[in-house]
Amino acid sequence: MPAANDILDGLQAIANGWPALAALWHVYFGVLAGALLCGYRPSQRLAGILAALPLVSVSVLGFAAANAFNGTVFALLASTALLLAARMPGQRVRIAPWPWRAAGVPMFAFGWLYPHFLTVQSFVDYGYLAPTGLVPCPTLAIIVGVTLLLGGLGTAAWSGLFAASGLFYGTFGAMRLGVSMDWLLSLGSLCLLGLLAAREFRRRRSGT
Repeated sequence: MPAANDILDGLQAIANGWPALAALWHVYFGVLAGALLCGYRPSQRLAGILAALPLVSVSVLGFAAANAFNGTVFALLASTALLLAARMPGQRVRIAPWPWRAAGVPMFAFGWLYPHFLTVQSFVDYGYLAPTGLVPCPTLAIIVGVTLLLGGLGTAAWSGLFAASGLFYGTFGAMRLGVSMDWLLSLGSLCLLGLLAAREFRRRRSGT
C-alpha cells in the first residue's frame, strides 16, 4: 500500500483531473434518483448492476494513478457486486421504510457533494464535479445510500459487501489519511449493517 501522502496526492489528482467524468457520473446518478422519485422501479437485478458500474470507473482510475491497491480492491469489489447483481431475482425493488430512507438520503447526498480533494471556484461546483465515481469514499457513500433507500436490494450478501467496504474505507480515510468527513461513510455503513440485522431478525421471527 502506498504511503498516506502518496495516496492523498493521487486522489487529489484524480478528483481534479477528470471533471467531465465526474459530471457524467452525476448525470448518471441524477437520472437514477429522478426515475425512482417518479415511480420507476427496476428489477433488483438491474438496480444492482446500475449501482455497481461506478466501481469499475474507480478501479480504472486507481490503476491510472499508480494506486494498485485501490485499483485491485475496486476491481474485485466491482466483479463481486456484478456477480451478486446477476443472481438477484427479477422482482421490482421497493423503497425502504422511513428509518432506512432517513439514513439513505443523507448518504446519497454526502456521496453526491463530497467536497474533499476537489478544488473549485464555488460551492455550487460540488453539485456536479465532486469525485463520485472517481475515488473510493464518495462512490461507496452513494452506493450505500442507494442500498439503504432500496432496503438492501433484498440480499444479505449485497448489504454485507458494501457495509464492510464502507466501514473499511471510511475508517481508513478518517484515521490513516486524516479525512475526518469519511467517518460519515462509516456511520452510513453501520446503518446498513443495522438494516441487515433487522431483516435477519424479521426472518428468524417469521421462521422463514
